[in-house]
Amino acid sequence: EVQLVESGGGLVQPGGSLRLSCAASGFAFSSYTMNWVRQAPGKGLEWVSNINSAGNMRTYADSVKGRFTISRDNTQNTLYLQMNNLKPEDTAVYFCMKNTGERGQGTQVTVSS
Repeated sequence: EVQLVESGGGLVQPGGSLRLSCAASGFAFSSYTMNWVRQAPGKGLEWVSNINSAGNMRTYADSVKGRFTISRDNTQNTLYLQMNNLKPEDTAVYFCMKNTGERGQGTQVTVSS
């Protein structure tokens, strides 16, 4: 059974940083492209970033480019999202998502002064 468990969210002031983690189990993590997606209050899912299985190709949504960095540790079956210079519009529940659609329960990120 695929399990994805996100952590690292919280309340941060504008301009601050957070690092999200996603612990994966139940599948061959190192074989899959992985994604971060988010859902802001009252809105649909928004794709944020993805990283290929080897970890050497990354893509980002324009809204986060230059501020967020996706990475992975295939020895630890863990996906990361480093978020810098956070803005109020980054407030959302963040999910890691396997390229086949499964996702975790999410972690809340709130950016507010």
